[in-house]
Amino acid sequence: MTVAPGTDLMADDFTIEDISTGVHASGFGSLGDGRSFSFHVEDRQFLVIEVYRPRLSGPVPQDEDIVATATRRLTDIDVTDERSVAAAVRDAVAGAEPVRTAR
Repeated sequence: MTVAPGTDLMADDFTIEDISTGVHASGFGSLGDGRSFSFHVEDRQFLVIEVYRPRLSGPVPQDEDIVATATRRLTDIDVTDERSVAAAVRDAVAGAEPVRTAR
């Protein structure tokens, strides 16, 4: 999924609102198009990113609110460095794949 079709993710379009680092790194943020996202380390091996639809009805997104996901291995991410985690999240959000919904 491309965040803005035909363009790169701009700094104005991507904001991390909260970030914690370390082996349990996690956080959340928003995109310029009204969508929000969250990220967390899973199984001490992967950085998992979920992008949510715009205009959520409540403060906590539900499974049906997920419109795209991305997973990155932690081998190339320094989870103790905020800049490294933020860059990995930014890149993962830009390359997130749409979630397939059952019909």
